[in-house]
Amino acid sequence: MTKALNRRRFLSTGAAASATVLLRGEGPAGAAEGTETPPRKFYTVLSLGRIGFQASFRESLRLAAQHGFEGLDPDPAYFASLSHDDFERLAEELLAKRLKLGAAGLPVDFRKDEATFSDGLKKLPATADVLRRAGVGRVSTWVLCCDNELTYLQNFRQHSCRLRQCAAILADHGQKLGLEYVAPRTLWRSQRHPFVHTLSEMKELMVGIGANNVGVQLDSWHWFNAEEGGSDILTLRGSDVLTVDLNDAPLGLSLDEYRDDHRELPAATGVIPVKTFLRSLAAIGYDGPIQAEPFNAALRAMPLEQACAATASAMQKALSTV
Repeated sequence: MTKALNRRRFLSTGAAASATVLLRGEGPAGAAEGTETPPRKFYTVLSLGRIGFQASFRESLRLAAQHGFEGLDPDPAYFASLSHDDFERLAEELLAKRLKLGAAGLPVDFRKDEATFSDGLKKLPATADVLRRAGVGRVSTWVLCCDNELTYLQNFRQHSCRLRQCAAILADHGQKLGLEYVAPRTLWRSQRHPFVHTLSEMKELMVGIGANNVGVQLDSWHWFNAEEGGSDILTLRGSDVLTVDLNDAPLGLSLDEYRDDHRELPAATGVIPVKTFLRSLAAIGYDGPIQAEPFNAALRAMPLEQACAATASAMQKALSTV
């Protein structure tokens, strides 16, 4: 977002009204089924951590190129070990292989006590500087949707204060912060006080933070569990979305039964309307990274190469709907 946040402007549906013209035939659930959707600008990222694996940055780069991904996750620790010349060579290699870097994770634990938060905040400038040198302009994190001690308002105030401080440091390094809401009912009902678990609530938190460089990390799983549709995504601008996770849901369960750590690869079951989700992102002009996050035991049990191939195939199937 290029201007200071304003509640009325940010929560308005003006963007939705203009984008809906491109999505004629939208059904009652907000399904974007039209044929006038613009071509996608977002790019597929191999995020090994999200599919349950770990590997060095060099290995991740090899796998991303081999399996047809368009990007991979940044690795601040690896980047910190590189000299200026090493960075130049890495940039040339990524360009030659047509690979981009996705969003980095926020390395600050803002969910615990003040001492833990302060310690992480002190280390953030160094990490942000390393990411800046690597050309990474997107950082993201998730917001826990419940708390046993803090009421909604207390939690809102704490998140606003702490994330505002993180955003200020990132802004000094030319970076934006994406925030993900977590929506499964089995999770936000698991503690005494529910917290942010829908897009509309996340927008309110972003207004509370009041920083120009804060946006949304969208996840099709949470979008589905929050009972949202294409029309909700159309309330955003492309620049409001910093990174996107893609997945599907198991068959035969109700919204009261979905567990956050039991998902499927994108377009595996058809439970989540991936066509609506992706076409809506294309309609608002989202141009950032998109990666699979299935949290799937069967995928984790595969050899690494096979898991990467399966993930690549699933992403290609999903993107064919755009």
